[in-house]
Amino acid sequence: MFSTPPLVFFFKRETPAAVVATTRNDFILWSVCVVSIASLIVFLLLVVLDVLTRKVFKSKKTPPLIEWNGGLKIPLVGGMLEFLKGPMKLMAKAFPKYGEVFTVPVFHERITFLIGPKVSEFFFKAKDVEMSQKEVYEFNVPTFGKGVVFDVDHQTRAEQFRFFADSLKSERLRTYVGMMVKEADAFFEKWGDEGEVDLLDSLSELIVLTASRCLLGREIRENLFSEVTALVHDLDKGMVPLSVFFPYAPIEAHRKRDKARKDLALIFDKVIQARRESGSLEPDVLQTFIDARYKDGSKLTNDQVLGMLIAVLFAGQHTSSITSTWTGLLAIANKERVMPYLEQEQQKIMKKHGTKIDFDVLAEMDELHFAVKEALRMHPPLIMLLRKAQVNFDVETSDGKKYTVPKGHICATSPAFAHRMDSVFKNPNTYDPQRFKSDENKFASYIGFGAGRHGCMGETFAFMQIKTIWSVLIRNFEFDLIGDLPEPDYEGMVVGPKHPCKIRYKRRDRKKNGLMKSPSTMSKSFKA
Repeated sequence: MFSTPPLVFFFKRETPAAVVATTRNDFILWSVCVVSIASLIVFLLLVVLDVLTRKVFKSKKTPPLIEWNGGLKIPLVGGMLEFLKGPMKLMAKAFPKYGEVFTVPVFHERITFLIGPKVSEFFFKAKDVEMSQKEVYEFNVPTFGKGVVFDVDHQTRAEQFRFFADSLKSERLRTYVGMMVKEADAFFEKWGDEGEVDLLDSLSELIVLTASRCLLGREIRENLFSEVTALVHDLDKGMVPLSVFFPYAPIEAHRKRDKARKDLALIFDKVIQARRESGSLEPDVLQTFIDARYKDGSKLTNDQVLGMLIAVLFAGQHTSSITSTWTGLLAIANKERVMPYLEQEQQKIMKKHGTKIDFDVLAEMDELHFAVKEALRMHPPLIMLLRKAQVNFDVETSDGKKYTVPKGHICATSPAFAHRMDSVFKNPNTYDPQRFKSDENKFASYIGFGAGRHGCMGETFAFMQIKTIWSVLIRNFEFDLIGDLPEPDYEGMVVGPKHPCKIRYKRRDRKKNGLMKSPSTMSKSFKA
């Protein structure tokens, strides 16, 4: 074992410096041993806990635990190895064997998958005190900031969601449309008469422009756009898969994220303070959050206003750019079948309203609405939705199996997987916007924007934004797809199409505004 420094000093007559060095080395060695022993004890305890919980979960009433490699179960690691290969692969492998409900052990946690509308009903209808978002989305706190969304209790978060809802009221949305049209017209005018673009890159850029105008405010869009965009980029890149488990891990992506968050706070503090002092009223989401008041009369701090803005931006930026891209790619890939509907709709609307695009005009674009909705059905950017069960609850599968999901389980449902189930949608792998002409789907069948209590508050804004972009595009251009339709990129936190997403465009005759085919001439082929 380790000798004590006084004895060493007495017998070896070493100098005080040597004593200090020996003491330091002994302390380091002792610390390493203590940490190692403690880690081993914790590991063994977790193994015992894992084995015990597996025995408890053998009850017929609880969901089946997945087993891989001929039934081999690795304590602690469990289904983590399969999970890391990709949730879609895991579900595709587990669903045929276990059905609509199964549990994946990940370290000391249990993730119970609820796939399909019948078993996910409680997931969407439950109150926050029954199915909580906070525990599974707390990794966003370093990005959003303290005191907002997932860093507050249920009651405070409910009030903050009311602030979100206020920013998305119809009178606000009517104002946003004009901003979106202005940005889209200016953006596509730069395309010229013909050329080739990467659709995902182009629409991502445009979405950032419109988001800056509608959400972040005039000051940012007109004076600080480049600087803020660069910081938001670093903030975005700071959210990596590791962040979900270790949001404060000392990695370069997190360091850049934290610096970007601080720099954004400095910029917005000046903008917000200037608005507060001048009393100016701007028609944007920033102003809504500045004016917001809790029931007790208190207001958001400047940093919390920024946190709310970041939350809104992250909720919509990638999802809108990805969905607008898939809307175009799928329609262009099936242009003989789908484009006639979209073109004739624009022609009809222009005869009625001229070139005007506003909130009411967008509401008349049913065919375009169906196209966006179908693109989102086939390729939802968020392939998994998560909650943590705060109570035990029962589920019954389509084939009559009954399970009790225990309190403490992380619950997951998947729009991407459920939307491709034959029992939910007829010919689910076929791109067919016309399927939505008759809305006969059961509750939670279509969950591109969630459902029930957890439906996305930004759904109307998202449809409005995407329909604005594509109404401008369809009115002004004809398109061809270059190469094959891209595959989904499941490597990202938010799933979009793989690059490249190249299309060829040609501007329509500005006087004639193009010739539009009749849907009766359509071919019967599909591409999905």
